[in-house]
Amino acid sequence: MKKYLSLLLVLFISIALPVQADDGGVESLRQTGKAFASVSRKVSPAVVFIQVESKVSSPAMSSFSSPFGDDFLKRFFGDQFPNIPQAPRSGEPQGEQRAIAQGSGFVFSEKSRLFSSKTYILTNNHVVENADKIRVQFQDGREFDAKVTGRDPKSDVAVIEVKAEGVPELSFADSSKLEVGEWVIAIGNPFGLSHTLTVGVVSAKGRTSVGINDYEDFIQTDAAINPGNSGGPLVNLDGEVVGMNTAILSRSGGSMGVGFAIPSNLIKVIANQLIEKGEVTRGYLGVVIQQLTPELAASFDIKSGSGILVAQVSDDSPAAKAGLKQGDVIVAYQDEAVNDVGRFRNRVALTAPDSKAKLTILRHGKRQTLTVTIGKLSKEKLAAQGASQSTDEIGLTVQTLTPQLAKQFDVKAGEGVVVTQVQSGSIAALAGITPGTVIVQVNHKTVSSAGEFKRAVKESSDEKSVLLLIRKGAMQNYIVLRW
Repeated sequence: MKKYLSLLLVLFISIALPVQADDGGVESLRQTGKAFASVSRKVSPAVVFIQVESKVSSPAMSSFSSPFGDDFLKRFFGDQFPNIPQAPRSGEPQGEQRAIAQGSGFVFSEKSRLFSSKTYILTNNHVVENADKIRVQFQDGREFDAKVTGRDPKSDVAVIEVKAEGVPELSFADSSKLEVGEWVIAIGNPFGLSHTLTVGVVSAKGRTSVGINDYEDFIQTDAAINPGNSGGPLVNLDGEVVGMNTAILSRSGGSMGVGFAIPSNLIKVIANQLIEKGEVTRGYLGVVIQQLTPELAASFDIKSGSGILVAQVSDDSPAAKAGLKQGDVIVAYQDEAVNDVGRFRNRVALTAPDSKAKLTILRHGKRQTLTVTIGKLSKEKLAAQGASQSTDEIGLTVQTLTPQLAKQFDVKAGEGVVVTQVQSGSIAALAGITPGTVIVQVNHKTVSSAGEFKRAVKESSDEKSVLLLIRKGAMQNYIVLRW
């Protein structure tokens, strides 16, 4: 009898254990879902739906802006969204109409909040930059008129303000501690659908050559982001803001799993300056820099990927006064390694003017340390340390024309980009394009920055052909590149 009881007991255990394992898996998923729901309850009351009304000029009565704004859609998705007829409102002059755009934003904790009766809301600059009227709506249904506190087009960050009481705020997490693979949650108003939550992971960090903003350090995520999500928060599982959703890469106009968010550490610095001064003050070094490719590294006899190359030093600039020279390789800034042009630009820009900074460089293979007094980046300087952009399709790298470079190449600043590097054997090289060539137009449109150039080439990817107007010396001519 005992033998049979033992056998039955073994059979019971062998049957029961798998069932318990299955239940445990379901319970784990159930707890994950509850964690997401908890974040939603915590964060959503501080997220707002933003509606922007602005005047736009229309050459014909047969077109009008899409519900999200033509400029907004073209910024990220090209010309695939057709215009739809809309009659102007009564009293509006012919050729002028009202455009309604939509986006997201969130109330955030900032250091002057205790001394202000205003409630500050973060959003993207491209959501509110042309606004005549801004209306925000909270999850509880309350609506307020808002006004712009300050905008920063270079980073695509804006702060707007409302007078509201009892509004919850979101706190910032340290985005430098965010790791690839962590869960993140995007909350916003895609396609006008209020307070939508999507979940994903951090796909990558430090994306600096996307070509969207002048200053980039994007968090990449596969959490679904769509038109209308712009300006909404990207939060961690504690409900803290790690970034602000800004853009997507898409061929369809919808999410394809590649979204970008501005990191919280960058947002905080910019937002507080916008509140205190209405503008952002950036540090200025006065150099043109470029990525150190393996070929360049070999020619300078240094390890590939170690540092960035100084291509030009502006006269009477902070860099020149500190002794920095063309051909130097910057390997560290404030004792932190430097390997990426975009990140270096961001770090210099966020350094307070008149403060001291330590540069570690390689000159003729020897390591040196320089101390530079950071200057103030003015509008006239137009980011002399401007970003480079590479275009793999045609095999070249271009640099935004600073006033100094424009003078050197005898062209107008803001009209064209200069080629800094051409890949050997590329279609650009075969067409005779060399470093120092100025590209004035792409497909009959003037390009004024490296980012514009890269976007213009990408827009030609389907045709695999691009028309360039180039300038060498005093001569201009058109060339067609096909790939």
